[in-house]
Amino acid sequence: VQLQASGGGLVQPGGSLRLSCTVSAGSRLTFLTMGWYRQAPGKERELVAVAGSGGSTNYADSVKHRFTISRDNAKNTVYLQMNSLKPEDTAAYYCKGDGSGDYYGLDFWGQGTVVTVSS
Repeated sequence: VQLQASGGGLVQPGGSLRLSCTVSAGSRLTFLTMGWYRQAPGKERELVAVAGSGGSTNYADSVKHRFTISRDNAKNTVYLQMNSLKPEDTAAYYCKGDGSGDYYGLDFWGQGTVVTVSS
């Protein structure tokens, strides 16, 4: 496993969660962009947010002003702070990194971490 995601769980509507995704210990991977995607049951995987290595960010309209993506390039880690969660945010969340350097052109996915928003 090259990328490891964590932080999912059960939360009530209006609550918050913070997801983290980092490279496996000993990995030499570095990334141009890192992002989060999600896939709800019966639906296609969709982009949630991406962050470039220089600090640029982009969000799906459905999560703007509620979710914040951030990166710690020194730790090769990407975070997703999710606030004001809604039941429709329920999904498996996957992190993705677009390789740089020797890994340019390769995509790396973490395993999903499940977020359930329910009362």
